[in-house]
Amino acid sequence: MKPMNRRNFVASTTAISALTILKPSTVFGSRANSTIRLGIIGCGNRGTAVISSMVRNANAQIVAMADLFNYQLEKAKPVFDKLNTDNGGVAINESQIYKGPIAYMHLINDPNVDAVLISSPAYTHPDFLEAAVQAGKHAYCEKPVSPDVEGCRKVIRTGEKADGKVSVAIGFQIRHATPYVEMANRIRRGDIGEVANVQLYYISSLKKEPVQPVGDSMDEFMIRNHFYFRELSGGILLDQGIHMLDVCNWVLNEHPENAVGNGNRTGGADYGNTFSNYQAIYGYPANRNVSIHSTQIGPAFNDVCARFIGTKGIAEAHYSRGVFIEGENPWDSGVVKGEPTEEQRASGAFTSALYDSTSNKVKAFIESIELGNLINEAHSGANSTLSAILGRMSATAKEAKTWEEMYYSGQKFNLNLNMELFRNL
Repeated sequence: MKPMNRRNFVASTTAISALTILKPSTVFGSRANSTIRLGIIGCGNRGTAVISSMVRNANAQIVAMADLFNYQLEKAKPVFDKLNTDNGGVAINESQIYKGPIAYMHLINDPNVDAVLISSPAYTHPDFLEAAVQAGKHAYCEKPVSPDVEGCRKVIRTGEKADGKVSVAIGFQIRHATPYVEMANRIRRGDIGEVANVQLYYISSLKKEPVQPVGDSMDEFMIRNHFYFRELSGGILLDQGIHMLDVCNWVLNEHPENAVGNGNRTGGADYGNTFSNYQAIYGYPANRNVSIHSTQIGPAFNDVCARFIGTKGIAEAHYSRGVFIEGENPWDSGVVKGEPTEEQRASGAFTSALYDSTSNKVKAFIESIELGNLINEAHSGANSTLSAILGRMSATAKEAKTWEEMYYSGQKFNLNLNMELFRNL
């Protein structure tokens, strides 16, 4: 692809760089115990779900919204207004609805916004997060932090600038799921002994048919179907498999040193350029082997799992098939394994291990702003993204890669998106 025309896409970046990072007191200090005013960039399904949880579970209201597409804004506006009014707030003012290629800039520079949720496609995350932090806004950025290496490194630099000034959260909510937290604590205290091997799975079916553009623009087709274009989303290993890699990095408190992987497009979508399946073996410190299988093919058996094999037992965590430990120190989270019985349904038994993950995650983010106990997940979020990129890079090249080779590769996807096409959509 040709280099992106930055005049069309990241307008006003010169103005951004001239701004100084505001002190936290200008964002939350004078508004202590007040409702946190949220702005959302990217009003699709994921962003709507996360910001809805913020309003329902924390002291927050949505005051501004931005999107490239008008139809997304029109769909989300009544949902957000109802959320606000149901929780003691008011509808979003029309003057704080921003559309188009530089809508994110208008929202970030809105003085009535305290915190920003970045839920736009992954290729926008490094620039949008940098702009938010530079403007003194707290930021919750969805994963992955970038489709490429240089974007991840930019996020790390942004995190360094944010440190002690604003909160930066990255959307890896499993770290806040109660069953996973308990399992991680038990592994760390030695309940399964020394961890020798980790098996990770994210097996899912093919997504729906592509969203068609309003006109004949390939640029619009790519953005509206960004998950299928490596340069825009990073591909399935960065979209889905990354969740399990993040769990592994979190539990082991390490990132991989090397990887050897493979993959192909068999059974995947007939458009785009992303692989439909990956298999990679990672080498972690302390001679630990970690394997990952990530697939998105046809109507498949669905399972998401992280299995830690130790010298005294096995710890296993599924999205919907239980979280438990077997061996010398057995433990069960109580999450139903497999299909629940009628009795279990009637009793309200948890069938998903993620029942409180998002609510806990967003509460932690909002409370960090309210209390001034700032969090900074930029580096850990970038490391988990880079871990996925390492596997993808090895699979694409069909040769082993080290962390250093990947990190210093200079990989940056060049886009040639004509953003002027989106001013009237």
